[in-house]
Amino acid sequence: MARLKDYYKSDVAPALMKKFGYKSVMQIPKVEKVVINVGAGEAKENAKVMDAVIRDLATITGQKPITCKAKKSVANFKIREGMVIGAKVTLRADKMYEFIDRFFNIALPRVRDFRGINANSFDGRGNYTIGLKEQLIFPEIEYDKIDKTRGMDISFITTAKTDEEARELLSLMGAPFEK
Repeated sequence: MARLKDYYKSDVAPALMKKFGYKSVMQIPKVEKVVINVGAGEAKENAKVMDAVIRDLATITGQKPITCKAKKSVANFKIREGMVIGAKVTLRADKMYEFIDRFFNIALPRVRDFRGINANSFDGRGNYTIGLKEQLIFPEIEYDKIDKTRGMDISFITTAKTDEEARELLSLMGAPFEK
């Protein structure tokens, strides 16, 4: 956990400072937070689904998720305003660095036919989002205990001004971008 944080301070900062020519240490971009989001539309029929989603998220992140409610009623989706339709976790500081380390080095290599993550999933402001199809890539999740495979979105929010800076930051932290 502290290992990646120390790695960030020792190796990443000087490399970024040299490559982008920053004058001050405060200009060096860093990861602010990591947000893990699971949308469970099937929760409208079965309330037990949200319990499973929350349990899985808590197991993966080590932090209690919050539920997300629908902001508007949508008749076509049979959703009413205020219905619980998802859960999310925001990780910061040590838990965030520990999750990033586990995600890049343990979970992603477990994806079937893994060749690297898409380097084009930046939003134009230095934030990166990746979508996963199943929660089984995390070693904490036991195959026998899940009722259904669910996907999730993982967003890395950085202080970088451009996508190039953020891509370099994440690759120095161990992100396996496809070549």
